Amino acid sequence: MASVNVEIKARDPDPETTAARCLALGASDEGVLEQRDTYFAGRHGRLKLREQHGAGAELIAYRRRDAAEPAESAYVRAPAGDAALTREALHAALGTTVIVSKRRRLFVWEAVRIHLDDVEGLGTFVELEALVGPDFGDEGTARRKVDRLRSELAIADDALVSVAYSDLLRDGAEALLRAADAAMRVAYAPYSEFKVGAAVRGRTGAIYAGPNVENVAYPQGQCAEASALGAMVAAGESSITAVAVVAEKVDVCPPCGGCRQRLAEFGSADTPVYLGRPGATAQVTTLAELLPLSFGRSELGR
Repeated sequence: MASVNVEIKARDPDPETTAARCLALGASDEGVLEQRDTYFAGRHGRLKLREQHGAGAELIAYRRRDAAEPAESAYVRAPAGDAALTREALHAALGTTVIVSKRRRLFVWEAVRIHLDDVEGLGTFVELEALVGPDFGDEGTARRKVDRLRSELAIADDALVSVAYSDLLRDGAEALLRAADAAMRVAYAPYSEFKVGAAVRGRTGAIYAGPNVENVAYPQGQCAEASALGAMVAAGESSITAVAVVAEKVDVCPPCGGCRQRLAEFGSADTPVYLGRPGATAQVTTLAELLPLSFGRSELGR
């Protein structure tokens, strides 16, 4: 049976001050945990194998709506006897999407877990997890506890983070640019001789790539972005968190107008779009910048 908590996450530029505030509230200091979370592709929610120094490994499957404000998270935890074999089996079956390594200082206050996290490659964060259940109170009680801690710990609105650490790490440019570059190299472009590759990252963390495919009847050709989106939909996904586009003959190749509309169908205004080549600094823009005043679902009342 799934457990439930209410949680938020925020960037924390001063963990020592936050720790002092936790102690002043009377929170118990449970020490420092060294954790390594390996995430696997999944169609429903997120799945990770957690390995903790000095403790056993466990599988954690959870669902949480991406939101900066406090949101409910439902999760299931299962012991994993042999971490290495479990990781190997899941990688073979589902594919590994990202690994999150962190040093976590844990405080507990009135059934709320306060995590002061130093995440490799991302920096320092504070995370609040208020337990919900017969022994802890209902969701409303959990939300009131989180609200009080936000105030007591001086967590500013502009510091709040809406997504998981895994999402923050996955949305880096390099993996997407490599996938787009590999697709570009097999593009079918005998008429324009202008090869393009695109890659999109689905909500599960999986990357889908595709090249441009030309046709002697020119209008029947397909852009790389359309190929990548088609691969994503064929895999059962319907939203993107990041995009990359690579071209053979130019360093920066922005999507054409039609592909901007295609990408907007599956992304949000702030979805990052990386333009460039692997191993070089990419030009970063967003779907909103590429397609201002876009026509979307809201115009249809959906």
